[in-house]
Amino acid sequence: MLYNESIIALIKEAEVLKSQGRNAEAIEVLQSILITEPKCLEAYEELGDNYLSSHQNEKAHKALTQALKVNPRSSNAHYLMGFLLSMKEDWTHSVEELTKADEISPNHPEILRCLGWAVYNANRRTQGISLLERSRNLSPFDPNILCDLGVCYMNSMQHAEAEGVFRKALQIDPKSEQARECLAVLEAMKGGLDMAGGLDESSSKTV
Repeated sequence: MLYNESIIALIKEAEVLKSQGRNAEAIEVLQSILITEPKCLEAYEELGDNYLSSHQNEKAHKALTQALKVNPRSSNAHYLMGFLLSMKEDWTHSVEELTKADEISPNHPEILRCLGWAVYNANRRTQGISLLERSRNLSPFDPNILCDLGVCYMNSMQHAEAEGVFRKALQIDPKSEQARECLAVLEAMKGGLDMAGGLDESSSKTV
C-alpha cells in the first residue's frame, strides 16, 4: 500500500525511536499513524515489535492480530507472532506462525533461527538443530544464531559441538555475555558429568 510522505516520515521516525530503545515514544508515533491510516500494516507491525520490546505481550498480540487481518501474507507479522508465542512457550502455535513466515520469506536467517528454536523445543530436536544450522549457513557471523544452536547442542548432550559454537560466538563478539554464560554452563555440566563418572567408577571398584 502506498502512503503519503507524512505517514512514511512518521514510520521512519518510529523506527529510529525503536532503535534508540525509546519504545514508549515510538508507540505514541505509531498510534498517531493509525488514527488517520487505520489499515497501515507497517504501523501495526512496528507497534507489535515495540510492545514486544517493552514486555507488553498482550498488547503485542492485539497489534499483530490486526496486522494479519490487514495482510494475512505478512511474513514479518507471522514472524513476530511466532516469536511472541515462543516467549510464552506455546511451541505448537509458534511453529505454525514461523512456518508461515518461512513459506512467505524463505531462507531468511532470523526467521529460521526462531523456527529452529521453536521446533527444537516442540521435541523435534533433530529437525530443530537442522534448521538452526541452515540459519547459521545463511548468517555465519550472527552470535544470536550461534548461541541458540549451541544451547540446542548442549541440551542434546553434544558437548563438543556446543563448545565449538559458543567459542565461535565469542570470537565474533568477545563482549557477548550470552555466549560467555552459555560456555560457563556447559563447563559446569561437563564437570558434573566427569564427577558422576568418577563416582560410578569408584563405586564399581568398591563392589
